[in-house]
Amino acid sequence: MAVISRRGVIVGGGAGVGLVVAWALWPRRYQPNLAAAPGESLFGAWLKIGDDGHVTVAVPQLEHGQGVYTALPQLVADELGADWRTIAIEPAPLNPLYANPLALTELFEGQFDRVPQRLRDTLAERATLMLTGGSTSIRMFEEGAREAGAAARALLCKAAAARWNVAWSDCVAEGGFVRHGTQRLRFAELAAAAAAESLPEPLPLGVQGAGRLAGRAVPRLDVPAKVDGSASFAGDIRLPDMVHAAIRQGPIGDSRLVGLDRAAADRIRGVLAVVENPRWVAVAATTWWAAERALAAIHPRFATPGPAVDDAGIAAALDAALARHGAALGRIGTVGDRLQGGGVITADYAAAPALHAAPETPSATAAYRDGRLELWLATGAPAVARAAAARAAGLSEGAVVVHVTLAGGRSAATFDPRVAEQAALLTMRLKRPVCLSWSRGEEIVQDTMRAPARARLSARLAANGTIAAWGAKIAAPATGRALAARLLPSGFVTAASGAGHADRYAVAGAMPPYAIPAVAIDHHPAELALRIGHVRGGAHGYTCFFTESFLDELARAANSEPLSYRIGMLGGNARLARCLSTVAALGGWDGGGPGSGQGIACHAFRGSFVAVLAEAELAEGRPRVGRLVAAVDCGRMVNPDLVLQQIEGGLLDGLAMALGASSPIAAGLPTHRRLGALGLPRLADSPDINVELIRSDEEAGGVAELAVPPVAPAVANALFSATGRRWRHLPLRA
Repeated sequence: MAVISRRGVIVGGGAGVGLVVAWALWPRRYQPNLAAAPGESLFGAWLKIGDDGHVTVAVPQLEHGQGVYTALPQLVADELGADWRTIAIEPAPLNPLYANPLALTELFEGQFDRVPQRLRDTLAERATLMLTGGSTSIRMFEEGAREAGAAARALLCKAAAARWNVAWSDCVAEGGFVRHGTQRLRFAELAAAAAAESLPEPLPLGVQGAGRLAGRAVPRLDVPAKVDGSASFAGDIRLPDMVHAAIRQGPIGDSRLVGLDRAAADRIRGVLAVVENPRWVAVAATTWWAAERALAAIHPRFATPGPAVDDAGIAAALDAALARHGAALGRIGTVGDRLQGGGVITADYAAAPALHAAPETPSATAAYRDGRLELWLATGAPAVARAAAARAAGLSEGAVVVHVTLAGGRSAATFDPRVAEQAALLTMRLKRPVCLSWSRGEEIVQDTMRAPARARLSARLAANGTIAAWGAKIAAPATGRALAARLLPSGFVTAASGAGHADRYAVAGAMPPYAIPAVAIDHHPAELALRIGHVRGGAHGYTCFFTESFLDELARAANSEPLSYRIGMLGGNARLARCLSTVAALGGWDGGGPGSGQGIACHAFRGSFVAVLAEAELAEGRPRVGRLVAAVDCGRMVNPDLVLQQIEGGLLDGLAMALGASSPIAAGLPTHRRLGALGLPRLADSPDINVELIRSDEEAGGVAELAVPPVAPAVANALFSATGRRWRHLPLRA
């Protein structure tokens, strides 16, 4: 496999960028470090073939249910001409070859666009940024996966051609065999010889039997193990002499442990040790339940300087930020004084913090032996987890090995490295392997939640009812900076982010997809002592709610039907218009008139397009959603079933964040401690879901987060048509 190279010195322009150049200046060359078992032949950094015919694909992205353990191997197998039944997967090892520079653009919403692309690529490689996020897996790794499969296919064909004394280009690879006329050989028979062949130039893509798996709904590779229980998550790892640990951390803010009743732990059977840290206390025991009971018994106490965070303080800080001058982060045309004086329509919206509420709570297993620390955990940023564990254990990063396990829920929660450093410190202190798991209450209290936000939207309508000018002032914390501080080198963040506290992530998705001649989007940074981070959908989860709800208000003000008003305002956005017309036909859109209980919304996100129709009502004082219909155009699809699963899951995630997935905050703590208290949709009250995937030959767009943002505004608009009342606050509660 070709190694990555750079030409000369990369030079970037702009204030502060020189600091980044100084950090990531020199070209580097990286070699594959994929390990081969006995009887396996390596083919670069992506795959290996066994002498029994199995083909193992190394996947550099975290599998958290999105199907990347199927989609990327499918791309490799498609070009390779493999039999899908022989494909296996394993997590790729930490290596700059698997870096994901696209995440620097997508996950951080263009925050670092002022840095030249080549420099961003260099940063990602030097820092081994194997980030799973921003719906980037296919868009980042499709080319590499296809090239890896094509390379291995060419080598296998050359090995077979040498035996048959024919031209290798006349050979065909399909179904796990290389064929020439009536002659054929299994991959297993050719693998060892093929690994010693040299690659042809140029590399032939899409020929000699390739293309049979592309676009097909092949079975998922991770499902059988999840069904029979053999799949390993971080909390499933069992090692000799291992202990289980539970942990308590302080409230939101700079909390410090100030007291506990150690003697109480001795009364709990199975307790082995109590480990104190300035910010937390953990108990190790023979079982996790014993450790958790002991934590409750010792009653740890924390002190937090300054006022405790609560809902009233959050609201006051957002209101104060909205009253201050904002930073211009999006402009079309010149708004000027069009949004001043009479005739301007205004509305205020708000979104409370949103929690991950993932099925799996944070957990990690750690063991230190023979000078090496090993970690098993689900992480969307393995290099970050390794660095955090190394610091906690007092080791070099080279002495730490991270084994990435399956994740049981939303990948963004796995950006937080705290569980890795806690497990590392515990195993070093106890000198035994440790399996650390956070309780559900701890996961909620310590969650890196989606930031709260307030918005003031204003618009002026032209004489014909179209939108002549649009303004959005959004108060929210600088989530992109907070996320970057956890995931990226500090020197890069300081130099590349620019001056001030304006944050593109905080207002991502706020630019309307409509043909409005004058638009102004301003970010009003708010300082909040909250642990904020990326939740599925990111800021689009609240900005789409603001935009599509307000657009619905403008349609009513213009005496127009909401669907035709949207399509009329789209200008040349044919793909989004098709999504809207498709969802209206599929869902039986009746105009969203009074009493209909129907609402509609649309969104463009990461190169993909979606429209959602919702049917909702107010039942026993609570919003109830009876139906969700979605039409999606995400470009080329590697596996339509995976896309369908992601859209269906995204609709339910969007519904959860529309109706719940939040908790009041008092005295520095979320008041809810259980999933049942978060207002999440249950099976009994989950809506009927219909999804139409629009076939397209456009470039593949992002899918994992696509369906989340438009659900809340579609439901809010449906509730308006059902009740006559505008719902302007997330979550939507009576």
